[in-house]
Amino acid sequence: MYILIAENDVTSRAMLAAMLKKNGHVVLETINGAEAWDALQQPDAPRLAILDLMMPEMDGLEVVRRVRALASVQPQYIIMLTSKGEKADIIAGLDAGANDYLAKPFDTGVLRARLDVGRR
Repeated sequence: MYILIAENDVTSRAMLAAMLKKNGHVVLETINGAEAWDALQQPDAPRLAILDLMMPEMDGLEVVRRVRALASVQPQYIIMLTSKGEKADIIAGLDAGANDYLAKPFDTGVLRARLDVGRR
């Protein structure tokens, strides 16, 4: 599966990308919300995106809102993956249009299962 990662922390992005690639996914890495937004508007955009909440230039919530405002026959499946795990943060992410929300640190098995949900 083709997956976009939007994560400004180099270490977190590298670890997540390595895990996804090890599981056979093709990964497009972006370092901020503006890059993620640009990539998700393309005709060949990944169908699944993993976004951090707090990023420079544009936060994850704004990326989700913009993606959901696009007219699309097959909208992206978006997982928020962030260190912000309070109830209010989760509610804000889901209300903005995310399909799922995971707090860091995350369990790789749980992330894999949620990616499978996104694939379906």
